[in-house]
This record gives sequence, structure tokens and C-alpha cells, in this order.
Amino acid sequence: QLQASGGGLVQAGGSLRLSCAASGDTFSSYGMGWFRQAPGKEREFVAAISWSGGSTYYADSVKGRFTISRDNAKNTVYLEMNSLKIEDTAVYYCARKRSWRTVTDSADFGSWGQGTQVTVSS
Repeated sequence: QLQASGGGLVQAGGSLRLSCAASGDTFSSYGMGWFRQAPGKEREFVAAISWSGGSTYYADSVKGRFTISRDNAKNTVYLEMNSLKIEDTAVYYCARKRSWRTVTDSADFGSWGQGTQVTVSS
């Protein structure tokens, strides 16, 4: 089970750090990812990280501004978001990587968390 937190209201240019806590003892065996869904839009890939944290992947729209990381001792994956833009407004979801068939396809993720709202204002 995944529990996302850390969302909120922030001004454009600001920062937020999202956390996703996982229960169970297999967290360190899986890659993890973040997706987001804005109103009226499809869920889109944001970032992913390998089980060890040694490999990270980002959507072009967040590259250079967002950083995904993990702490396997705490069963937690993070998404550090800097230089936030209004278009980053969305519900952010964490999920467990169940296949590396692709990096970005949501079908290759499972065990979705409940989501946390991020709202960026002007």
C-alpha cells in the first residue's frame, strides 16, 4: 500500500517535496514512479526511479526542475519539485513499477497510491 503526501498550494516559482510511504518489506525490490493528472487531462508520467536509486527517468516537461529519490530504509520515495509552474497543477500519484517493458507507460505500474493535490498559483 502506498500513501502519498506533501501536496499543497504554492506560488509559481516555489518548491514542494512530495513523499510516498510504502508498507511491506519488499519496497527495496521495486522501481517506483510518480504520475500526475490535471483536471480534464489523462494521467501522465512524471518520473521513475530504479530499485536501488541508481537510475532515474523524467518527463521532458519536468527535467531539470524535479528530482526523484528514495530511501529504502524508510520505505519512502520522494519527488522534489522546484521552479513550479502553473501547468504543474495536478493530483500527483505514486506507484510501484511492476514491469520495465517501458519506463513511462502507466500500464507498467501498479499499487497506485491515493494521490496528493498540488496547486500552483500565479
